[in-house]
Amino acid sequence: MREILGRRRRLRFRRGSRTARLDAAVTFAVEWNWPVLPGAGLRTTPRTATGLKMLSRTVAGLRSQARTGDPGPACSCPDPGCVVPGAHPYDPGLLAATTDERMVRWWWTARPDAPVLLATGGGAPCAVSLPAAAGARALAALDATGMRLGPVVATPTRWSILVAPYDLERLGELLYAKDSVPSSLRFHSEGGYLLLPPSVAGSGQVHWERAPLTGSARPWLPDVEAVVDALVEASTSMPGGGSRLAY
Repeated sequence: MREILGRRRRLRFRRGSRTARLDAAVTFAVEWNWPVLPGAGLRTTPRTATGLKMLSRTVAGLRSQARTGDPGPACSCPDPGCVVPGAHPYDPGLLAATTDERMVRWWWTARPDAPVLLATGGGAPCAVSLPAAAGARALAALDATGMRLGPVVATPTRWSILVAPYDLERLGELLYAKDSVPSSLRFHSEGGYLLLPPSVAGSGQVHWERAPLTGSARPWLPDVEAVVDALVEASTSMPGGGSRLAY
């Protein structure tokens, strides 16, 4: 009987996790008007089953994984050497991103474990991402100035600060004025994408480091100009320039 009860608890947890992704995708698409699509996800094999036990690892744990040569979870896409397992568009492609509720419900009913991807840019939020340690330093610096921030997405390896939409021309002018920009900074604008909570990918669980305010019709977002200086400074001051590119 204990084994049966334990199994039931595990099944309820899995159902709850799958429902959470569907509910989140509907909220993003319908309530916030953010175009979303399902990510590639992780392959359901014994190798992945082993990898899922490692999804809550910290950055230190991931470095240990790299030293031991453990390949970790496998992406469901055809590329055996995929460097961002589960965390990218595959089928459907990025251009399929939508805010249509019927399409979103169909996708996550058919693939309840699929990660939730935001298609950034256009009228949708953009983001700037950086290594997790640099991200924590940048948020502390912005908080110290009293800067108002919007949602912040975190994985064990990277943090992403959501910002208001910007185009590449505007971004280029902004970065041109900097003495240097660390290669560890990534800019998610038009034609890009971002993994959203409560997704799970090869790097681990995705969560809100700064959650959107509950009850808001659509999360408020700062302009990229308001945060980029702190992000550049935090990345530059990290050992090695914060050049680690792992997702």
